Amino acid sequence: MSDDLLKQHRDAIDAIDLQVLQLINQRAEHARTIGEIKGGGVVYRPEREAQVLTRIKELNPGPLSGETCARLFREIMSACLALERPLTIAFLGPEGTFSQAAAVKHFGHAAAMQACASIDEAFRVVEARGADYVVAPVENSTEGAVGRTLDLMVTTPLQVCGEVVLRIHHHFLRAVAGLSDVKRVYSHAQSLAQCHEWLNKNLPEGVERISVASNAEAARLASLDPSSAAIAGDSAAEKFGLVKLAENIEDEPNNTTRFLVLGYQNAARSGKDKTSLVISAPNRPGALHALVEPLARNGVSMSKFESRPSRTGLWEYVFFADVDGFVEDAHLQKALKELQDVAAFVKVLGSYPQAVI
Repeated sequence: MSDDLLKQHRDAIDAIDLQVLQLINQRAEHARTIGEIKGGGVVYRPEREAQVLTRIKELNPGPLSGETCARLFREIMSACLALERPLTIAFLGPEGTFSQAAAVKHFGHAAAMQACASIDEAFRVVEARGADYVVAPVENSTEGAVGRTLDLMVTTPLQVCGEVVLRIHHHFLRAVAGLSDVKRVYSHAQSLAQCHEWLNKNLPEGVERISVASNAEAARLASLDPSSAAIAGDSAAEKFGLVKLAENIEDEPNNTTRFLVLGYQNAARSGKDKTSLVISAPNRPGALHALVEPLARNGVSMSKFESRPSRTGLWEYVFFADVDGFVEDAHLQKALKELQDVAAFVKVLGSYPQAVI
């Protein structure tokens, strides 16, 4: 009796799979036709994708979670988009970094991923149109802002057109089992800081902690030396064949990194948007208040305000702000106009959909 019941369910799954396959290909045909109608125009519309994913989450009846359904549809959209034109995404390499994980999360596996040796190189590749978009880390919930990304955004011609929020899980990796004879640990400086308490508790004194350019590079180095270990994520562990001696060793359980997507396009309004600004003021008493006051007076909600030493030599500090809303919103337009009257420098880095998944 149980075998007959199992067969009924399996036959039903087979029939549903066929329907899903047919519907996905119908969707792909529509996507390809849209590409032909565009005639070689912009294929990636971040606001449209955000609207689709938001709608999927709202309509989802379960039992799959809304986030799971959104990830599945992200991959479907990625494959359909590739029928119009495959996208190339620059990220801080090598392969296996959290930056690559963020790029895949946002653009799906159908996009071509281009690893770069530095954040600077990733920006330059897109500025020279050698890739379509760059996915760059901008802040971590534990360690704060990524200064180099902020510095580059002051002068780049690229526009912010999307954001990615990635939950960060760090693992203690090694080519062989055991903790007792580890001589050194490689990782990115921020990751070492994010796992500081675990390292103090679980490793003997004298184990050297070595900062390297990326966690993927740390995993590569650990794979070459049995006396070394690395702190890195799942992708790096898999790529370099390392053993997970301990999982999720980050000190903060909600450790999250936010990434920005930049390219040569402006996103359109999605209905739930964010705008990023960089502003500066002359070095005089009350200057900071003068920058914030126009935003408050016009009812602009600010979710981030970050100071950064100026690299241009024109001002001592610049300030990065994230505000809710789209740049064309009337109250935000009014606030920006007033800001330009009091600030030495104002640049809208971009308006873009808030991260959906």
